[in-house]
This record gives sequence, C-alpha cells and structure tokens, in this order.
Amino acid sequence: MTSDPSAVSTAPIALDQAFASFDALWSPRIVASVNDYDVRVVKVEGEHVWHVHDDTDEFFLVLGGELHIDLREPAGEHRVTLPQGSLCTVPRGTEHRPYAPQGARILLFEPTGTPTVGDRHEEIPSHVDATTGHPLHA
Repeated sequence: MTSDPSAVSTAPIALDQAFASFDALWSPRIVASVNDYDVRVVKVEGEHVWHVHDDTDEFFLVLGGELHIDLREPAGEHRVTLPQGSLCTVPRGTEHRPYAPQGARILLFEPTGTPTVGDRHEEIPSHVDATTGHPLHA
C-alpha cells in the first residue's frame, strides 16, 4: 500500500489534457497511483513487441481508436480486437503483442515499476519506449 497518504492526489485529471501533453507513441505517462499500482495513459500506433509479464496481469482500456492484441496461448495463437470503450486483461505469463494499425489511446493499470516490454521480450524496436512509465508532467 502507499505508505504516505499525502502523496495521493485528489485533484481531478482531465484525460484529454493528459493525452494532449505528449506526442510520443508507446511511451506511457503515469496519471495516477492507486495503492501499489500505476494508472498509465499511452498513445499507440503500429506494433509493439511480443512480450510476457511473468508475475502480473496487464489491463487495457481503449479510450479512443481500436487496439488489437495478438496472444500466444497453449491452445494456439489468436487475436483479440478491442474497439473504443472496450477492455481486456491479459493474464500473467501470456505472450502477447498489442498493435493499432490506425492508432489508439489506451489506459493501462499495472503494478508500479512494471516494464512496458515485460520480463521477457523479443528485440525492442526503436519506436517502443522500454520504460516503467514517465511522470505526466516531467
């Protein structure tokens, strides 16, 4: 849990303003913290990288556009399509690759310190920011 209750802000956050404050793709911004979790917003377009989070699920909420998530599971590879307003949780240990051919705006909910490229991943292309999130107003 958050050890310092004064560190949690009760100020409202306008997500449209948050998205307008940065241009970088696949480079999430931390807009809030809830207990030991980050609430991150990210603009995406094109492909991310195949990756796995060994110890945590990954939560996606599509706020704008459409997101596709390719999944590699024991039963085989398949795709989940998330139109605006949809959400999906990728279970821990599931290899996955998000992509958005036309671009999308996503809200992620992950434990603080979770790397965007997971614990295991393929080679990271230059357009993907391997980070644990950036402060919204750095």
